[in-house]
Amino acid sequence: MKILFSKMSGAGNDFVVVDNRNGIISDPPAFALKVCNRRLGIGADGILLIENSDISDFTMKYYNADGSNAGMCGNGGRCIAKYAYDHRIVSNESFQFEGFGHIYSAARIDSNIYNLTMKEPSGLLLNQCIQIDEKTIIGNYLNTVTDHSIIFLKDNPELGNLDTVDVFGLGKKIRYHLLYAPIGTNVNFVSRNDAKGISIRTYERGVEDETLACGTGSVASALLSSMKFGLESPVSVAVKSGESLEISFAKDGNRFTNVRLKGSAVTTYIGEIDA
Repeated sequence: MKILFSKMSGAGNDFVVVDNRNGIISDPPAFALKVCNRRLGIGADGILLIENSDISDFTMKYYNADGSNAGMCGNGGRCIAKYAYDHRIVSNESFQFEGFGHIYSAARIDSNIYNLTMKEPSGLLLNQCIQIDEKTIIGNYLNTVTDHSIIFLKDNPELGNLDTVDVFGLGKKIRYHLLYAPIGTNVNFVSRNDAKGISIRTYERGVEDETLACGTGSVASALLSSMKFGLESPVSVAVKSGESLEISFAKDGNRFTNVRLKGSAVTTYIGEIDA
């Protein structure tokens, strides 16, 4: 039996996407481990499954490359929106889908650009002291449906600039720090570009490596940058792939509403897997 899939990229975050409304994939964590392996499988940061929903157009399920289910993926949300539109699972250019207990609104801007309305963030923590070996790193925390530690390089000059910071080594240590036990966190290193933008690099939990982009991390970094630097909506976020994501929002004090994530969603190829 063959499983049809699409390989998709959201600003460099790559996924294996499958229509699973017939339940052909019965063990998603095991499937993710096999197909996401970049040498023995297809290779991806995670898998996206479309499943049935009683309250929306469809359900999105996301699993990291290590088989874990760690929350919403913003870049994945745009990719699954494109997949649903291109495969006529939805017929309108604006639609909704269910994901991790929340209803997300998606809008097709053009064939490869989608806008996703995100859940309101929560759990804001500012100026955390993160002890790593002999260093004290100043960080911040925000949950944008998944956990993010935001490290502003301006607050931590000893870490270097965005080109030289040890994203893998430091990112891994912060990801597993006791502050974020038991499940850990994603880690975003951030520098300011100009009055409208920032650049980030991300160590992603579940992938356990630096990824070329992180949608929820871009959202968290943009919102915290609006507080720290006074950046107004929309904020442009340059990611490792060379692409930029656009984060729009309304701000009232430390509360953010109407948060939207706009960026690319591209099908790189389609294929089939022997089940």
